[in-house]
Amino acid sequence: YDYEGWELEFFDNAKNFRKYQFSFILDHIKGKTAEIGPGTGNNLNYYHHKTGSLYLFEPSKILFDQLKDKNLQYSNTQFFNRDFSSYGGKFDTIMYLDVLEHIKDDKKEFLNSYAKLNYGGSLIINVPAFNFLFSEFDRNVGHYKRYVKKDFIKFISEISPSYYKLVYYDSIGFILLLMSKIFVFSNNSKIGNRIDFWNKLIPLSKIIDRISFFSFGKSLLFVIKK
Repeated sequence: YDYEGWELEFFDNAKNFRKYQFSFILDHIKGKTAEIGPGTGNNLNYYHHKTGSLYLFEPSKILFDQLKDKNLQYSNTQFFNRDFSSYGGKFDTIMYLDVLEHIKDDKKEFLNSYAKLNYGGSLIINVPAFNFLFSEFDRNVGHYKRYVKKDFIKFISEISPSYYKLVYYDSIGFILLLMSKIFVFSNNSKIGNRIDFWNKLIPLSKIIDRISFFSFGKSLLFVIKK
């Protein structure tokens, strides 16, 4: 599996968004932690200090080589060029940050990961929201779908979590994606400029998210405790 992740460097530079994203999830990260599909590992800067030991599962050989080269300075970190589904250990925290949408059998992946949580542990999933926003860009980067809350409500109907949280966020991202659908902005050569523009508007997104009670957004965050 040699997914190149050509779009990752653009999103890795979107620091305003990443800080906003991690403001929702940092309190849920603890202990023995696994991140699935970490790409080149840019997220480690935001959460490594919250972990006891960290396991990174990156199935793409191209991305795995970059991941390992860039992040050898982090202590208590192990790197795996393999699928998470075949690993037998248990964890206090498991994270899929914009990864589940790349997995065709997402329900099977979800249930498998939940089974690998220690009691009291957290499964943290961030996905793109609202399938009517699905675009050529989604298709080009290997997304199977975008999500709404009811997708995850169906997932947890087979288990009994002690706690779960579902929240839409990044309203500005939603508005910009909707505009790009209406006006058909599909030129990937300018994707860096558009991501930079969106990232600068994240402070405005925070305000609108709160005013709208997190009722819509570009992203959907799901946190579940076992």
